Amino acid sequence: MQVSLKNYTLRYLSIAFLIIITIWAALFYAFILEEVYDNVDDGLKNQKILILREVYAHPKLLETNEYGINQFRITSVEDENDFSEENRLDNEFFYMPYDDEMEPYRVLRTGFYAPDQKPYHLEIRTSTVEEDDLILNLTTALIVLYLVLVLGVYLINELVLRRAWRPFNIILENLNLYRFGKKDDLKVLTTNILEFNQLDEEIHRMWRRNEEVFDDQKRFIENAAHELQTPLAITINKLEMLMEDESLSENQLTQLADSKSSMKRLVNLNKALLMLSRIENKQYKDVNQISLNQLVEEISKDFHDFLLFQDITLQVEEHTVFETSMNKDLALIMLSNLFRNAIRYNVKGGRIFINIDEHQVSVANTGHPISLDQEKIFNRFHKGTQDSQSNGLGLAIVKSIVDSYSQLSIDYRFEGEMHIFSIKK
Repeated sequence: MQVSLKNYTLRYLSIAFLIIITIWAALFYAFILEEVYDNVDDGLKNQKILILREVYAHPKLLETNEYGINQFRITSVEDENDFSEENRLDNEFFYMPYDDEMEPYRVLRTGFYAPDQKPYHLEIRTSTVEEDDLILNLTTALIVLYLVLVLGVYLINELVLRRAWRPFNIILENLNLYRFGKKDDLKVLTTNILEFNQLDEEIHRMWRRNEEVFDDQKRFIENAAHELQTPLAITINKLEMLMEDESLSENQLTQLADSKSSMKRLVNLNKALLMLSRIENKQYKDVNQISLNQLVEEISKDFHDFLLFQDITLQVEEHTVFETSMNKDLALIMLSNLFRNAIRYNVKGGRIFINIDEHQVSVANTGHPISLDQEKIFNRFHKGTQDSQSNGLGLAIVKSIVDSYSQLSIDYRFEGEMHIFSIKK
């Protein structure tokens, strides 16, 4: 699934923040506990020194065998094997009436000799931080921090990066809108970001190179087509004169007829290439508001005899008038090519159905019961398997005419055993 750069960076930054904060939380938690216990232990050791001084000054304190206000107790040693003057520190839980629950304490255990030289145990306790509360508070604080970071990155993306990437979006939009020879509709890029300026310059340089090559190709095709017209016409005339020679055999006449047919296909190809070149060179500049309904009626009359010969039924349904602004000659060529295509690839006793409404003109015909390749149908020199005599430029010319007018589009679909070409607004 494709995502925008903003969402892409936000997603991975969010994951990175989560991992970093989790690792940092564990280390911070361990560090805080270590620091707390270190401070508590120092306090317990200092408290031990003060208690021992008081015991030597007031021997009655040796009778403090329960934890009281001072949070220490002294017990006599029953087994001297358990006696040790080393400091032992442990974590334990004691019941606290105020909270009515067990609370964590840090306990220092050690041994000492009283003024009478008897050994005693000394236990000192002090309340410490509740680890579960610490974890809860730390987790809450880190969740808030995480949300603030993610929100901050999102706002930076929205307020700062969106503005910074605006030139890039303009470049993408221009790339999408660009057509050969059409630069008037492109947006002007104004930015002080070096990389975007360089990218825009390189794209315009690439466009200029491509247009130069394209213009050279168009001029070559047009010039070549013009130069071919005269020798082709001369050659066909000579073939026709040769075919009038009564001394020629039937086999020779057949070969001359085939040659003449090939030359006529070459003439048609030459005319089609000239037509494409003129369309792309914007030589049909006269634009008028025309009705395709009227043109369909005229073309239907022109093809009437041919439809009868092919035994093809033509049905035209006009719901409303389809009007558009375009060159009338190009509109005639566009509709004529669609008519020829519908007749050429139809079947004996087939049908052609034309539907006209306000938004589209559809030309549907029976024919080969398999859908055509939608990606190649409008390509130049693409020919189906049904007609080897075609030059493969009829639908390419239709597509080129439609592309010359931004308000029009054309598509193909195979539906209900009919091949349907639709010109839409």
